[in-house]
Amino acid sequence: MKPVAVSTQVTCFHCGEDCGKHPVVAQELQFCCEGCKMVYEILNQGGLCDYYNLSKNPGSRQTSIVRENKFAFLDDPSIAQPLIAYSDDTQTHVSFYLPQMHCSSCLWLLENLFRLNQNIISCKVNFTRKEAEIIFNHREVSLRSVAELLTSIGYEPYISFSNIKDARPGVSKAKIYKLGVAGFCFANIMLLSFPEYLGIDGKEVNLVRLFRYLNLLLSFPVFFYCATEFYQGAWRSLKHKFLNIDAPIVLAIWVTFARSLYEVLTGTGSGYFDSMTGIVFFMLVGRILQDKTYAQLSFDRDYTAYFPIAVTRLNNNGESSVALPDIKLNDTLRIHHQELIPADGILTRGKALIDYSFVTGESLPVVKEMGEIIYAGGRQTGSNVEMLVIKEVAQSYLTKLWNRDELKSGKKDEQRSFVHLTSRYFTWVVFGIAAITAAYWLVNDPTKVANSVTAVMIIACPCALLLSNTFTNGNILSMLGRNQFYLRNAQTIENIAKANHIVFDKTGTLTNGASLEISYEGELLTPQQQQWIALLASQSAHPLSKAIAEHLGDRSPESITGFTETGGLGLRGSIAGKAICMGSKKFVLGNKQGDEKTAVYVSIDRKYRGRFIVKNHYRENIVKLFSKLRKGYSLSVLSGDNAGEKDFLQNLLGKRAGIYFHQGPHDKLNMIKQLQSTGKKVIMVGDGLNDAGALKQADAGIAVSDNCNNFTPASDAIIQAEKLPLLHKFIRLCRINKRVVVSSFIISILYNVAGIYFAVQGNLSPMVAAILMPASSLSIILISFAATNLAAWKLGLK
Repeated sequence: MKPVAVSTQVTCFHCGEDCGKHPVVAQELQFCCEGCKMVYEILNQGGLCDYYNLSKNPGSRQTSIVRENKFAFLDDPSIAQPLIAYSDDTQTHVSFYLPQMHCSSCLWLLENLFRLNQNIISCKVNFTRKEAEIIFNHREVSLRSVAELLTSIGYEPYISFSNIKDARPGVSKAKIYKLGVAGFCFANIMLLSFPEYLGIDGKEVNLVRLFRYLNLLLSFPVFFYCATEFYQGAWRSLKHKFLNIDAPIVLAIWVTFARSLYEVLTGTGSGYFDSMTGIVFFMLVGRILQDKTYAQLSFDRDYTAYFPIAVTRLNNNGESSVALPDIKLNDTLRIHHQELIPADGILTRGKALIDYSFVTGESLPVVKEMGEIIYAGGRQTGSNVEMLVIKEVAQSYLTKLWNRDELKSGKKDEQRSFVHLTSRYFTWVVFGIAAITAAYWLVNDPTKVANSVTAVMIIACPCALLLSNTFTNGNILSMLGRNQFYLRNAQTIENIAKANHIVFDKTGTLTNGASLEISYEGELLTPQQQQWIALLASQSAHPLSKAIAEHLGDRSPESITGFTETGGLGLRGSIAGKAICMGSKKFVLGNKQGDEKTAVYVSIDRKYRGRFIVKNHYRENIVKLFSKLRKGYSLSVLSGDNAGEKDFLQNLLGKRAGIYFHQGPHDKLNMIKQLQSTGKKVIMVGDGLNDAGALKQADAGIAVSDNCNNFTPASDAIIQAEKLPLLHKFIRLCRINKRVVVSSFIISILYNVAGIYFAVQGNLSPMVAAILMPASSLSIILISFAATNLAAWKLGLK
């Protein structure tokens, strides 16, 4: 009987991650790294260890110690000022985006920030947007010190170049004010209308007249202010010779208001102000629900959101922080570990190991030696290097890549909602019915013309359709947002629902760049030989060498001599008298023929032993996702990487799927255009700048991000990376959304047909029509809400 293996994994008290074989110990608690231990000690010293009682392991792993003076640029008033929301003689208000915020413990700790520094007056957290609004006494503590304090407890502020250019989007305050005014007027008009609904005593003529005039006064703000949202939409569509859904809505509002005004002034009736104000109120509610998702994120991001706010410039007086717009030709910059290269330049000191995956799609960093050109957009993953600027930020490769024409153009005009397309015909049909009704009664009974035409215009108002569409879309956007799939607007729901072809980027989208999978092919290695290889690999900062060293584990206790590293090719060294060599096929075997697979070859004493195959680590449940998608969609993968994993991907996506490698940004864009030219409706799923053109061109572009508020290319949707395996459910919910709206539209049409049947005969008074209209609309809203919530519940998205 085989013994049962017992797990001895030790988890970090702060972040919950594996501590490995050598945990860091403090006060009898175990931590995975010095960074987590340091955060615990700071919180313990400040009496804030209740942080650990609210959630288990609530912290985020401190992957690296933040370098000193990282936030020195905040001492520069010209840089700090755009970040400050308000400042007076004693206090300053600033809002920081904190991507590490993820649970109730984070919220509690940040709102108790004043206990760590008494000069911080308050900290108010917007958990949805992951923002902290901090008020501090700037006479005693600087903005830089506040940023450093946040960083020390594990919440390093994310500050990019775009922060000093553009404010983050928010729900329009004007629309909120309109909603408030419409709600107030609607509620009071309903209250004042109840006595007449219930049959007020005929003797109270003066009271009836007073109520009617009060209703008239309350309707003015709604008609002249709140409804401008729809007037503007209708006018814009008419200028483009297109009738959208706002046009018949505006027509119904005008007819209802005009008829009501006439009745009140002539004393012939009370009008239909309750219906008019109610429709405006409910439609504004629906539109604000849709705007809330867009306000959480920025979908129109450019290269400035990717750039840091400042970098280190070297001069005769030492070093100083310089804002990106102030970088000049021939400046010498110091690029620190994990910093972005902001401009094109020549490497003048150190060896660069640059990760260009976001720009080119290549999964492995590129080695650059002194004298070589390095391009903006890459991230330095090795030690500090220095560079001489040869092109300013505005002329760099990254900026030019971003400013391509295809990234400036908007979506095609033909992408219009079927609701607006339907309303084009709906409006003319309503006009036609009203004209026929007027002509008929003009000949047979002229006294019924006004009532019949007015009743037709009110009863045929497409409010039920618009409200169903608006509220259903708003509910779907909200549900998808709660599942960390954020859509730009309601039109994106329709575009996703129409799609029949899905294109995926590979690097960073299907794969997780943080980890690699390693396997070995070749002659069986003894434990001692494995230790030798691990020791040699540990001498290099290259990601492949580090991954192999970590994969092999224990290293040889013996010393290494004669160590040499040939940039981008391989390593050599002598251990226990054995000559160990590892690297590319050409470096180890002298074979000039390339290798499609990413592999590290090994020889011992000039004898080839085998190779380590390095594969990207695919995101969890990706296999299950493709098994679902391939049943209903044609699929493609476009990658800037090599073709080493083609067979694996072909098996994953199916024989008919298109798998393409060595694809540059222009290649990806052309592929999307080619698919669209054959009639395909395309969803593009990507994550990097090299995908930006394809994301923009696709009918629906979905950007994958490990942090939704961090940098992603401009797109129609943003999906949290860990939620990518649920993409098939999200698409299905979008398709259900359209069916719900269409069903509601059919119900609305049936209601309109029945109402118009009586209206054209002059048997339906405008009063009854005005009461039935909101009742019908409200019932359809309830049906839409119930249907979408039931669908989400069945898909497990509630």
